[in-house]
Amino acid sequence: MRFTSIIGLVAPLALAEKLVIPAVEKAVSLQLAQFSDYYVDAANETLDASDAPSSHSARAIEERQASSYWYETIAHKGISAFNANPTTYKVYRNVKDYGAKGDGVTDDSAAIQRAVSDGNRCAPGACASSSTTNAVVYFPAGTYLLSSSIISYYATNLIGNPNSLPVLKATANFNGFGVIDGAQYQAGGALPYGATNIFWRQVKNFVIDLTAIPAANSATGIHWPTAQATSLQNIIIKMSSNPGTQHQGLFIEDGSGGFMNDLIFYGGLYGAVFGNQQFTVRNLTFYDAVTAINQIWNWGWTFQGISVNNCTVGLDMAMRDDKNKEVVGSATFFDSSFTNTAIAFNVSRDATSMPVTAGSLAIENVILNNVGKAVQYGPTKSTTLAGTTGSTTIGGWVSGQVYHPNGPNIITGTQTPFTRPASLLSGSRFYQRSKPSYAQLASTSFSSVRAGGAKGDGKTDDTAALQSVITAAAAAGKVVYFDAGTYIVTSTLSIPAKSKIVGEGYPVIMSRGTFFNDVNNPKPVVKVGNSGDSGVVEWSDMMVSSQGAQAGAVLIEWNLASTTASPSGMWDVHTRIGGTAGSNLSYANCPATPTSTVVNNNCRAGNMAMHVTTSASNLYMENVWLWTADHDVDDPQLRQITVYSGRGLLIESKAGNIWLVGTAVEHHARYQYLFRNTQNIYGGQIQTETPYYQPNPSARSPYPLNATSDPNFDVSCPKDTAAANCAEAWGLAVQASKNVLIYGAGLYSFFSNYNTSCSATGSTTLCQQGMVLFDAAATQNFRIYGLNTVGAYGMIYKDTVRLATYNYNINVFPSTIVSFDNAA
Repeated sequence: MRFTSIIGLVAPLALAEKLVIPAVEKAVSLQLAQFSDYYVDAANETLDASDAPSSHSARAIEERQASSYWYETIAHKGISAFNANPTTYKVYRNVKDYGAKGDGVTDDSAAIQRAVSDGNRCAPGACASSSTTNAVVYFPAGTYLLSSSIISYYATNLIGNPNSLPVLKATANFNGFGVIDGAQYQAGGALPYGATNIFWRQVKNFVIDLTAIPAANSATGIHWPTAQATSLQNIIIKMSSNPGTQHQGLFIEDGSGGFMNDLIFYGGLYGAVFGNQQFTVRNLTFYDAVTAINQIWNWGWTFQGISVNNCTVGLDMAMRDDKNKEVVGSATFFDSSFTNTAIAFNVSRDATSMPVTAGSLAIENVILNNVGKAVQYGPTKSTTLAGTTGSTTIGGWVSGQVYHPNGPNIITGTQTPFTRPASLLSGSRFYQRSKPSYAQLASTSFSSVRAGGAKGDGKTDDTAALQSVITAAAAAGKVVYFDAGTYIVTSTLSIPAKSKIVGEGYPVIMSRGTFFNDVNNPKPVVKVGNSGDSGVVEWSDMMVSSQGAQAGAVLIEWNLASTTASPSGMWDVHTRIGGTAGSNLSYANCPATPTSTVVNNNCRAGNMAMHVTTSASNLYMENVWLWTADHDVDDPQLRQITVYSGRGLLIESKAGNIWLVGTAVEHHARYQYLFRNTQNIYGGQIQTETPYYQPNPSARSPYPLNATSDPNFDVSCPKDTAAANCAEAWGLAVQASKNVLIYGAGLYSFFSNYNTSCSATGSTTLCQQGMVLFDAAATQNFRIYGLNTVGAYGMIYKDTVRLATYNYNINVFPSTIVSFDNAA
């Protein structure tokens, strides 16, 4: 496929006066030109919410017989604490309470839209973003006939019954861009909210059925431009597989994601069309599509556990513009299979590709069963890597620039796969585990924290009430249910082994008070286990935050040791420091101050986002975003703020076995990820951003050096000789650790004291000196596929030696190394 221009795609103009970094604003229109038959402009539609399986095995997802689900029957006491009308605003909405029938006959479009829009919510085109109008829209079992799109609003979770997946069935004359439209285009063709600013939402447990729409008509299952802390899970999309089908299951054209898992696609011209900066995609299955995955642009995507069956093309990333330049940055594809498929990978990268690293591809542990061509060079349809009429496994294969540890070495061909510790694996693949839904439990198996005396009103000290419920539930074998709300704690909240905790609509545990404000004596807000404790904890769909000055707050401390046979898990658990109503860390309190060198100590709001301590082990983290806010989410202009947090994610587990699946850590002063004296770490598309304010102040301030664990900038950046932009937060630092395996990394520095000229295409004065650091003496088997950096001169440093420099590895916007290992 060819685009008419590449300027908007690869040359983002990140405007300091606005929060979003519109990396692909022009590219959106270019992509829509290619998909114009699918696109529906909201200017031509009026939405009035006031008006009245296949025989294939559905791997990991089933359409079950109808049965009740605990979330439908539990008492709904959740609130939005900082909503303008917290006593009347409804977080939970059952679509049948708004008139939906789910009988497969009645058109439920308007009724469902009433459920989504009720309560003066943050509608597309009318609101920039909001932390106070979160909602859960629940669909009981049934077939919901739809003649127009379900238009999702900001911070909306669309949840179906996992015991009997509700069917969203489009009518033959369906009108809309997606049965679910996650960002409805506005008049003139603008996306609402800004795709890199769409946070905190989910869609899970549905069947989306397009088969009533004639095959020759363009149709889309889900339109999903999105950013961090969002997910698609447990969804089946059915499309026509007739010759000439124009159906597509999932369309993403913009954003900075993101995570999705456990999706099945039947039929279609395209199972999924993907365009977004970075994403982690896990456990997707495709049957009978012309093209399973059409990658129309990216910086770096991670594909894990993909199954492609009876398709013409598996992953198509052969994309160039009218100047013959590549538009796809890189992909890392592993632990997957292709069966009865003509072409597994269609690429356009060759020895003359421009930019020099564009179209980079890493393949590892991919099974081929009756595949014509493993890798095809799309422009001439020639074979780059042969397929097989039988069965074979691609152990390791790369196309791009490689560092061992020096480079660049340009390689297209086989490569020895990474050495994987057995403790990280299930069979030959990395262990994976989906978020539990507790579908077989009755509502009586849950302990509501509001029923147990907690208020969640953002004012009352709920520490004692929460601790009582959590402790009692663990002893009784019950699941703790955090009703929606903001729960203030003034001392550490302890989660013991055997705890299972699930939240409604991302409830917030928010620290407050002097207990958490001693920068020299950090205290955990939430502590999982004590040192020496063993067992299992499951925790999902929640946030941990801070209110006002909290310079000593460690938002999450994980001490619990689990076993490789039964790891603990965190799914969709996020930290959020500042930037929201009720945080006392908004634009009114902590505006960006690029012209001042004074540090406002009232805006020091977190010492560390998360600490996995030496005693912890065997922890699975999926879709976890550890964010310090760069802007005020509830400000109509989304103005930038300066909120300081000291550190991101520190892992010091001696035993290790930590899985980081689709995680992101952003805007912490000293580092985002630090792996220290640990081992056996898997990371699938880790993503970071350096604080926008640096180097004003630098990473040395406003949090003093912790000599025990912090990388010392006096070593890497001597004060008397180093450049002003040297002492800035490391994206990833590895110290005295072994078996650190990263399958995709997007590590970005867009700003220098709120100015983005340092990350502009062609800039020779970059935002910071270094992004990745490891020590030569004690780090072993440190490997990275698909390293993408922005705004840093040195992509990788070994101690004080720069191993890789950005301008040797230029890609569509970042700089890219397809494969790195620290051993010579």
